[in-house]
Amino acid sequence: MEILTGNELMSGATVYLDRAGQWVEDLQQARTFGAEEAEARDTALARTKATGRINSIEIETVKRVGDTIVPDRIRERIRAEGPTAPRFDRQHLDEDGHVSI
Repeated sequence: MEILTGNELMSGATVYLDRAGQWVEDLQQARTFGAEEAEARDTALARTKATGRINSIEIETVKRVGDTIVPDRIRERIRAEGPTAPRFDRQHLDEDGHVSI
């Protein structure tokens, strides 16, 4: 089973193609393509590339665990779930223009 994923050009957000042909941020709304749907997947891929609105488009393999879509690659799991390290507040420059290391 496969999904289409990419990054929205304007925001950089990770997005997934849904059943209505829209690009959404929720992995669980992604359209899954079976092996017999390769032609439909490739058509959707070509249509999206023609718009120039989504970049870094990839075909990702996934599996269903119950009702949940789970990407096979850890990279895609991180993209869907968020960073693996804690986020920190941005360090601002001091008055002298330097950031402590």
